[in-house]
Amino acid sequence: MIATGRKYVFDFDSTLTRVEALDVLAEMTLKDRSDKEAVLEEIQNITNLGIDGDISFTESLERRIKLLKANKADLAPLIAALRKKLSKSIEENISFFHDHSEDIYVISCGFKEFIDPIVADLNIPSERVYANTFKFDADGNIIGFDEDNVLSSHNGKIQCLKDLNLEGEVQVIGDGYSDYVMREAGIADKFFAYTENVHREKAASNADYVTPNLNEFLFVNDLPRKVSYPKNRIKILLLENVHSDALERLSEEGFSVELIKNALPEEELIERIKGVHVLGIRSKTQVTQKVLDAADRLMVVGAFCIGTTQIDLDAAKKKGVVVFNAPYSNTRSVVELAIGQIIMLKRSIFARSTEIHQGKWFKTALNSQEVRGKNLGIVGYGNIGKQLSVLAEAIGMHVYYYDVSDQLALGNAVKCNSLEELLGLSDVVTLHIDDNKDNENFIGEKEISQMRDGAMLINLSRGFVVDISALAAALKSGKIGGAAVDVYPEEPRSNGEFFTELAGLENVILTPHIGGSTEEAQKDIAEFVPNKIMEYINSGTTVDAVNFPNIRLPKQQNSHRFLHTHKNVPGVMAKINEILAKYEMNISGQYLSTDPDVGYVITDLDKDYNKEVIQELKAINHTLKFRVLY
Repeated sequence: MIATGRKYVFDFDSTLTRVEALDVLAEMTLKDRSDKEAVLEEIQNITNLGIDGDISFTESLERRIKLLKANKADLAPLIAALRKKLSKSIEENISFFHDHSEDIYVISCGFKEFIDPIVADLNIPSERVYANTFKFDADGNIIGFDEDNVLSSHNGKIQCLKDLNLEGEVQVIGDGYSDYVMREAGIADKFFAYTENVHREKAASNADYVTPNLNEFLFVNDLPRKVSYPKNRIKILLLENVHSDALERLSEEGFSVELIKNALPEEELIERIKGVHVLGIRSKTQVTQKVLDAADRLMVVGAFCIGTTQIDLDAAKKKGVVVFNAPYSNTRSVVELAIGQIIMLKRSIFARSTEIHQGKWFKTALNSQEVRGKNLGIVGYGNIGKQLSVLAEAIGMHVYYYDVSDQLALGNAVKCNSLEELLGLSDVVTLHIDDNKDNENFIGEKEISQMRDGAMLINLSRGFVVDISALAAALKSGKIGGAAVDVYPEEPRSNGEFFTELAGLENVILTPHIGGSTEEAQKDIAEFVPNKIMEYINSGTTVDAVNFPNIRLPKQQNSHRFLHTHKNVPGVMAKINEILAKYEMNISGQYLSTDPDVGYVITDLDKDYNKEVIQELKAINHTLKFRVLY
């Protein structure tokens, strides 16, 4: 056992467990009742009135027991259910209860009949559990409670704690009125409002500390815990109205998350980035050197999109900031739009639709062709290009592709050895190239001149890869028979006015950068990117990072994990191990990955460590970032 000189007094319902036990019992005993929902709602209302102190606890207890109609035989299944309802962070930190058992007390207005078996699993003996007890009739029906027990009366917890006369600093951890009044009465030194399961404003507003989970409580008290830094202290800023699922996933994980609907200009982002650990953006937010310099705690940038040109990747790497994107999540959405645009352009659908909107009827087969048998030229044969290749071939098109890297053909697709070769063969050219700055004006006046007369051009990749003026001129002259453009060299930060030279031209489909903007794609991105962020924060894994050495780490097994990011220069690894040896640290696993600029080394250690070792590791020359995971 470890003595701290403190005494820890825990509530049971909605603190040690995620639920109110009598509510769970009600679910069981009322399951066959036709008025079950109404009675349950009444019981829960009475529970909340008592917890918030709006009615006396005695009245709350009497009214609930009367509605329960429970029997002693219901207690065994209740205990089994409660064992599965321990609060998440309580389960994660069971070692705290085992190590400090002699200093831990449970004072609850619940009942020992179901509390004792649950807290026994936490190594808390019955003699340190103070709670009510049931009264039963001859048939085992629960008919009341021991009215002589001090905890059955209003503010009974105050008297109970007073009678215990505990020595040392007394800290109370609970979720309701009956918990904070012990601090208010002056018999407890601190009150921690426990909000992991329910946030009660009365308790939170009267707390010395609002404690979203046990990790926060242990952190404040400098006690060993499952995580080195509580997740509620990790601040995440999400911009550009990323999908609500991302907000929900990250919040459920316990992080402190703020969502802003629009992109922020550089000066505003410089102010907002201070104190932020994780930044989530889409395509419009510019994460510049100045922004990164102002980011005093930034660990991760999550790009909820494919492109990353809006992020200074090199500057982020030099700051030890890992960047993740979503390279696959919206692939299908982009491909489906491309297929639709190919068909609409070849059939002149937009021209006919515009005429109808203007009250004109012009039924004609002029400039209207099937796509079957036509040549599709795909520039960029990556994830999107390959999937488009398969679908286009399935509707009868002949597929040609060009890529600067060697790519294996799918189906009957034919590889072209040069862009000029592809342009000369294709009835429709579709662009799916990356955001490399060297691709600026990849399709310009020269390339357009190499295309077939009347061919169509589709750009769903990057705005700067097409010379818009050259394309507009080619459309006006008839050299290009139609175009579909989703991306532009300059795009506004938010919805509003927009101008492009292509506006008003016949057989031109213009869309506002929505290639990947489907509900399905955004939902997939909102799962993929947060998962990568959480894997990095929780374990240090950097698989799929776009600017960092990729390393997949095994799950931690009863070890401390040191994560050290440094400039990739000779001698750093040796210095790390020299310091670990100096402090007699036993390495149970070590993992290293490097690129030309950065080294990332993870060390798992199987014993407690002197805090001075952390300071020495941080002080190693060329260190970019250092983090500890328990």
